[in-house]
Amino acid sequence: MIMTIDDIDFAQLYRDHLAQAGRTRKDPEHWDKRAEKMAQNCANPADPYLIRFKEIVDTTGAKTLLDVGCGPGSVALQLADSFEQVTGIDYSEGMLKVARQRAETQGCSHVTFRHCAWEDDWSALPPCDIAVASRSTLVMDLQAALLKLNRHARLRVYTTHTVSPTFVDIRVIRAIGRKPVTLPTYIYAVNILNQLGIHPDVEFIRSPNCQSRDNMTFEQFADGVVWSLGQLDDHEMTLLRRYYDKQAADGLPVVPATRDWAMVSWSVVPESALLLPGGQK
Repeated sequence: MIMTIDDIDFAQLYRDHLAQAGRTRKDPEHWDKRAEKMAQNCANPADPYLIRFKEIVDTTGAKTLLDVGCGPGSVALQLADSFEQVTGIDYSEGMLKVARQRAETQGCSHVTFRHCAWEDDWSALPPCDIAVASRSTLVMDLQAALLKLNRHARLRVYTTHTVSPTFVDIRVIRAIGRKPVTLPTYIYAVNILNQLGIHPDVEFIRSPNCQSRDNMTFEQFADGVVWSLGQLDDHEMTLLRRYYDKQAADGLPVVPATRDWAMVSWSVVPESALLLPGGQK
């Protein structure tokens, strides 16, 4: 019997892919430590990613916005002038602290930030016309997350997902003697939504890599690699240094200057029209 794409349960395949990659949910403290740096590197209003994100979002008829996994408020504050009320949620108190400080500095009194995770009960959150999840979708259960966004928003949903299956350049991973471990990309979101009866739009955003900078020191480079791959042993660190020195000697960047993201968006589909697995509600 020939297997077709219709025989694949993409929601389960996504979970299996995460498990195979050894991906686990990062503790909030993991992000607390990165809050200030992310605000500096990834929340600049002039960032091409944020500019393009705002251009794509259709605010017609919308007054309220929910930003899930808001981090330091990058998207919430970028879109704030288009809405009467903006709510950002994150499970990292460090991120929320930075986001609130930035909102106060920018005079955005209609923007509030709450401590709340993807897995939490959202019933206490204010209803929203548009829900966004920017660079925060590598969750343990993607189908549950996408359904949650569709159920909470009134008009439209906008999510961004990785295009590359690794956060660290594959050449770096190979240089330290490891076998590249891939992570799920945007294509899972597209197929999961399709199987739910939601047919999304897909656009690609090329943006500066937040981890890339001029005159990057080896310590900064190594810190980014360890952040994504976990602790390196002495031999791997030696190999990483060798890679860094060779790239520098050849005049080549140690971290790619750009990173592509896929914007997967759709108009909200009523619950009664969804093709839910097993007739679930």
